[in-house]
Amino acid sequence: MRILYQLLVVLFLMFQGAAGQPYFPNRGDSCEVQNGRCFPGICRRPYYWIGTCHNGYSCCRRYRES
Repeated sequence: MRILYQLLVVLFLMFQGAAGQPYFPNRGDSCEVQNGRCFPGICRRPYYWIGTCHNGYSCCRRYRES
């Protein structure tokens, strides 16, 4: 029975890889990639919220006037 569970885990990991979705997602620093900064709490002017940082802070970007 233990071998069956191990085979199911391997099969699950293979399907995740075939779908192009990593089982252990890479968190990276997506806030900096989006030209944002991490702030505790909510975003205040002149910043607006664009997501959440890896540490739970708000990812904020500065308004740009065109």
